[in-house]
Amino acid sequence: MLSKISIILIQIYQQYFRVLFPISCRFYPSCSEYAKQAIIKYGFVLGVFKAIQRLMRCQPFSKRFGYDPLL
Repeated sequence: MLSKISIILIQIYQQYFRVLFPISCRFYPSCSEYAKQAIIKYGFVLGVFKAIQRLMRCQPFSKRFGYDPLL
């Protein structure tokens, strides 16, 4: 149930709110898409944990960028 709700919220963000912000994503897929994929693949708890880890890497001082798939 939490997985479905969180995926719906992510989709709402992607459709309506992401366009309000400038494109500044360091990784492909975007953090919101990564979070959605992680929740679908691993479930709510582990998926949110992996999404938080990804958000921690997505900061200006990180030396990583580019393609970062969900493993």
